[in-house]
Amino acid sequence: MRKFAFIIHPLRFDDFARKYPITQHLPPKLVEWAFKQVGPVTAGHVTGVHSPTGEELEGWLLGLPLTPDILLNAPYEWVLKKLTASVQLAEKLGAEIVGLGAFTKIAGDRGITLSQRVGVPITTGNSYTTATAVQGTLMAAERMQIDLGQARATVIGATGSIGRAATFLLAEQVRQVTLVSRTEEDLKALAAEIRARHPAIKVDWTTHIPEAVRPADIVVAVSSATGTIVEPDDLKPGAVVTDVARPRNLSRVVMEQRHDVLVLDGGVIQVPGENADMGFDFGFPPKMVEACMAETMILALEGRLECFTLGPTIDVARVQEIRELGDKHGFSLAGFRRFERAIDDSEIERIRLAARSASA
Repeated sequence: MRKFAFIIHPLRFDDFARKYPITQHLPPKLVEWAFKQVGPVTAGHVTGVHSPTGEELEGWLLGLPLTPDILLNAPYEWVLKKLTASVQLAEKLGAEIVGLGAFTKIAGDRGITLSQRVGVPITTGNSYTTATAVQGTLMAAERMQIDLGQARATVIGATGSIGRAATFLLAEQVRQVTLVSRTEEDLKALAAEIRARHPAIKVDWTTHIPEAVRPADIVVAVSSATGTIVEPDDLKPGAVVTDVARPRNLSRVVMEQRHDVLVLDGGVIQVPGENADMGFDFGFPPKMVEACMAETMILALEGRLECFTLGPTIDVARVQEIRELGDKHGFSLAGFRRFERAIDDSEIERIRLAARSASA
């Protein structure tokens, strides 16, 4: 039986109160200080995962009680010690590979230094996240009857690891891509690289999100911002918006106010195995996980015990490779979902017709 571990952490302060109700009555700074003193804990036990190849999988979810603000703003050497302790716990449990969840993969140098300090391979999961996010986005665009050959796509967070790879994949399908990020020099360099590889498409860039989003038929949001950055009025009727970021780049208000826009969760994956139990409530139905966790599980099942995805860039060839390995081991997109709720063809058709009316 193969074994893996995956590191998770609270995405917002409210998550402390869900796990420890007493914290809702305490000052947030006091709660954060207290949990900064705590080491990693075993938060869940994954069982019952069976690949069609016959391979079985067991895993552990290891919790670090640190918010995104702490992970991003604390000295990286301190964060690194916390992550190293988590991986060492994973090794004691028997894990052969460890995945980094949410902001643990963003802090510092995206796992590179951590991988040099521990005895098991590390992966961020960003390759499979990219593969499934783009796959789901393009499938949804077809359902919304968007002509991909004429479509305009915008990637928010384009210079990050997922955003960069997603942009290259989208550039193979659409007429125009617009890149959004905070740093102009990084945007210029990425735009030049895309133009060199795909001279037939138009490439724009901007640091202004509404300007980039308003004309877009397709939006992929993968910014590492810790708050929502896309507002309801920013979006074009009929747009497909895939929110890959955690915490989300889009607020629920977008879905509630814009019935003519298809908002999707990015990278929610169905895990193989009739009795698969994730051992933790991620807010999904049973047997569903984020794609970054799924990548770790796929690599374990395949016996690819290596640092598959690390650092600030993703090899597009690896994105395709992990998608094929996912198919081999029975992992698949969990249909279309938004804000943890499944949506069916009839709902997509209602959105498409509402978009047609709004554009008339």
